[in-house]
Amino acid sequence: MKKIRIGIIGQGRSGWDIHGAGLTRPKLKELFQVVAVCDKLEERTKDAVEAHGCKAYTDYEELLKDPDVDLVVNSTQSPDHTPISIEALKAGKMVLCEKPLARHVADVEKLEETIRSTGKFFAVFQQSRFAPTYRKVLEIMNSGVLGRIVMVKVAFNGFARRWDWQTLQDMNAGNLLNTGPHPLDQALQLMGDVDPEKITCYMDRANTFGDAEDHVKLLMSAKDHPVVDLEISSCTHFSPYVYQVYGTNGSLTGDHNKLQWKWFDPAEAPRQKLIREPLEGRAYCSEKLSFYEGSWQTSEEGVAFQSRVEKFYCNLYDAITKGTPLEVPLHQVKRQIAVIEECHRQNPLSKLGE
Repeated sequence: MKKIRIGIIGQGRSGWDIHGAGLTRPKLKELFQVVAVCDKLEERTKDAVEAHGCKAYTDYEELLKDPDVDLVVNSTQSPDHTPISIEALKAGKMVLCEKPLARHVADVEKLEETIRSTGKFFAVFQQSRFAPTYRKVLEIMNSGVLGRIVMVKVAFNGFARRWDWQTLQDMNAGNLLNTGPHPLDQALQLMGDVDPEKITCYMDRANTFGDAEDHVKLLMSAKDHPVVDLEISSCTHFSPYVYQVYGTNGSLTGDHNKLQWKWFDPAEAPRQKLIREPLEGRAYCSEKLSFYEGSWQTSEEGVAFQSRVEKFYCNLYDAITKGTPLEVPLHQVKRQIAVIEECHRQNPLSKLGE
């Protein structure tokens, strides 16, 4: 089995804690080999050299010239994701880019043109598609037990203050671009892998020390698809749900680890018909439905994130070596960027100094 040789650009939280650490997992070490890393801060590369026995650079252009690198993992700061990915493709490298891929759809289109002209492989690191709870929610929805799905609610909330570069608009930051690609990716799939026809978004700047938003409320809809209600807020200690699904036959609720759902079988329900006249005895509509209940808990609690990274990289390897479709293709990431761009258009926030 041929190993794919990786060069990681950026040794911050993503490059070191996610990709670097993930690629030391035994299964991934059979498929990939980290042969080079790069960071402007030389001291950050020392841990990687020790962990992987790899080369180290402080200039990413030198890494792009390295003939031993097959695949570049672009873990740079957000504004550099698109331009450095384009440079890497033009240098003849395959590329895996961190999220957010871009700030504007026009940037993604430049990337698409480069992919076409170079013929090189490209993917975006969105491992949340492999989250076991999300996949279980989708399974239950697709089973039909909840009936026609009317609404899906997704909430990736918490309470936090933040003061790093990922709070600045000119760094392509804020909750919608930092955390947002993960729940938004899931929400669009739960909606039915369709372009939203109507988008309504409310964003606020509350606890952040920067000028980007840290509170987002997003509603999306399309004909013959469920309404999607998405929250990404840093302003609440109380998170009664991460996922909720409303259906004509039942409903579901749960967090990242546990789900429960309740439904009735229409074939077993009393037959009713519409009555226009006042009900006898001033009665209110009442019937007895037999409800069934289900529950589920992930077996990956505590190791779920590392498991998602591993599954993503296994899919990546198969896509490169066997032509297996990527779980998250570029056109779906482009749809996320289109939604994010529209949200920012609806909510122009002042910048620092204005």
